[in-house]
Amino acid sequence: MEAGYNPRTVEEVFRDFKGRRGGLIKALTTDVEEFYQQCDPEKENLCLYGFPSEQWEVNLPAEEVPPELPEPALGINFARDGMQEKDWLSLVAVHSDAWLLAVAFYFGARFGFDKSDRKRLFNMINELPTVFEVVTGAAKKQQREKSSVSNHSSNKSKSNSKMRASDAPDKVLKLQTKEEEEELDEEEEDEHGDTLCGACGENYASDEFWICCDLCEKWFHGKCVKITPARAEHIKQYKCPSCSNKRSRP
Repeated sequence: MEAGYNPRTVEEVFRDFKGRRGGLIKALTTDVEEFYQQCDPEKENLCLYGFPSEQWEVNLPAEEVPPELPEPALGINFARDGMQEKDWLSLVAVHSDAWLLAVAFYFGARFGFDKSDRKRLFNMINELPTVFEVVTGAAKKQQREKSSVSNHSSNKSKSNSKMRASDAPDKVLKLQTKEEEEELDEEEEDEHGDTLCGACGENYASDEFWICCDLCEKWFHGKCVKITPARAEHIKQYKCPSCSNKRSRP
């Protein structure tokens, strides 16, 4: 990839971060059709790389173990056809954000950044919207969501761990005039707008089937975890893929 390329100061690492971030955003927005085509589920484990030059590449992971730099999320191509394109791109964006931070703090650790250097680097990074926020257009909505996030955890109960459009309040299911409809949409959004899918990171929508993991209590779109309403009826205790993996390891 980029053997021998090592930014050493906070400013250099930040510049490296910005370049890689620019490349990833390009892949997921302006070059999205080309990116989509390259992520063929028939191929092996593919990764999305961003480079300091603001270029991007879909490629197999590095062969050496451990690699020169932290690796991006493996196998992004496998999920491509199992999700709506928008949800899949959001999922790749979330993993891309995690990778960008991993690379930046890898350089920080390698070149001995102290507490104040790390803090300065993180603050510079934190001033930029994340790849996810850019791809989903969430940056604008963020302030409103922040204010309602604290209400959500106290409102959940395990007995309500499977949620469908048919469980929504009656008012949502009645036929409305356009104006009434818009008002109700806003109310519905305010009520559940802070609920994000643990798989794709997208918001709750009243016309979709959702399911809650009984272990980690995160909510998921049924389609993201391949659970249908019919199947959910027969599940006594639902474990999301992440919790299932944790439990099965020795």
